[in-house]
Amino acid sequence: MDIDAQKRAAAARAIEFIRPGMRVGLGTGSTARHFVELLSEQVRRGLTIVAVPTSEATRGDAERLGVPLTSLDETPELDITVDGADEIAPDLSVIKGGGGALLREKIVAAASKRMIVIADQAKWVPVLGRFPLPIEVVAFGLAATRRHIETACAAAGCPGPAVLRRGKNGHAFVTDSGHWILDAALDRISDPPSLADRLAAIPGVVEHGLFVDLAQAAVVANSEGVRVIERA
Repeated sequence: MDIDAQKRAAAARAIEFIRPGMRVGLGTGSTARHFVELLSEQVRRGLTIVAVPTSEATRGDAERLGVPLTSLDETPELDITVDGADEIAPDLSVIKGGGGALLREKIVAAASKRMIVIADQAKWVPVLGRFPLPIEVVAFGLAATRRHIETACAAAGCPGPAVLRRGKNGHAFVTDSGHWILDAALDRISDPPSLADRLAAIPGVVEHGLFVDLAQAAVVANSEGVRVIERA
């Protein structure tokens, strides 16, 4: 299987976790898009669920495909969230936010009884950090916030520069919630919980892309098949 086929295979396996009547969080990104497409097929066959999208892009896909939607204001407790990942470590700590939806993705995941991450084999890594860590920040005081972020990363044993993400127009990338993103090139995050705590304490940081103790299972596909890894 090529990479896209692996993504779809992982999404197809995750469909097996969905039961009638469930309240489902819908992730963002290319792998999550496969899940939304496959879920819509089940809805057309009679599956009754309601879903909460984690981004405007996912909302648009779900509406176009006929997936019934709700919101966390209407449905504050979800049964399951299925989302992609930029990196997954063996303890199921995860880096997310490559698509820019980390804030809403984490809010939805935290509102769910269970989070399942789906990915191709390339996302499975021995240690997080090769993928730059997205950190959502407010625009005000960016230089000061960036300095604090780089100091926190160094103190957590993973020094590296935090670079402002830019959109296709060359301007700062703006999230659905109106914030900016700094991508921290850290190479190796040996202690994700420590770094997560340090980043969360910085004024100006809205959210970071370290998902620690949120994912209960990972569905990972490679050229030979699909495996499900449960958190110990």
